[in-house]
Amino acid sequence: MLRDLIFVSLLVVIILALTYLTYSGGLGDLPPQDIRFIAKNYLNLTYNQEISWLWAASPEAVTAIVWDYRGLDTLFETVVFYGAILAALTLFRSISKVPELVSSAGLSLVVKRITAIVTLAILTVAASTALHGHLTPGGGFQGGAIASVAPLLLLVVFGKQFFIDRKITYNKLLSIRNISLALLGFTSVALLVLGFLIGVESYIFQNQAKTISTLSYPTHLLDVPLGGSLFFFNLFEFLAVAGGFTLVFTILLSKDETLRRELEGEELGY
Repeated sequence: MLRDLIFVSLLVVIILALTYLTYSGGLGDLPPQDIRFIAKNYLNLTYNQEISWLWAASPEAVTAIVWDYRGLDTLFETVVFYGAILAALTLFRSISKVPELVSSAGLSLVVKRITAIVTLAILTVAASTALHGHLTPGGGFQGGAIASVAPLLLLVVFGKQFFIDRKITYNKLLSIRNISLALLGFTSVALLVLGFLIGVESYIFQNQAKTISTLSYPTHLLDVPLGGSLFFFNLFEFLAVAGGFTLVFTILLSKDETLRRELEGEELGY
């Protein structure tokens, strides 16, 4: 009890100290309260049909900025992220090819039933976050990160044998990640390629028609705003992130002796 009181008191003191420093200017100048010029432009243009030669066809300004106005920057960030996953997979490349390494039976039946329900809820939220990323806060990366919690739970509660019985293999997960990454790249150049084929001006990461190009991704699906290319970027990134994280979780939850065997000799250079 005393320990908890000390912890809470310390936490309050830290919060008050940071608050004082922030308002006294000790942490630097505070951001201006007025909306800056560039922010006004983004807010005015992302879904302003009166200026359709500049709009992103998405009411969600953050997604429009991430995938439309600064799409190349986001693409390079995505490549760095997948490079990190690739490095982790390379470190344990031999383990990933040996399915009989794991034989865990998982936890009790009650825990399994509850986990099954929770897993469905997690996947539903993840899909909603990704597929509505051009309408509401969220997006493909956030949705994929949420979805990756579901296989992690299944691995812990049901055991890896659950994946093996359902043919959820390393190669299938790797294929999902690689195909999704390739489709991300294809989405960024699709209109550029189409314009080249039909002899129309176009450019990389083109979403909607501009004054110099008439090509566009669809703005609506039935009566729902689609955000043009933003919907496809979110969808493919969702699949790629979920597949990549699941691959890493599958390997890192291998038995300790298996992981140690894989790393034997690393300190001696072989």
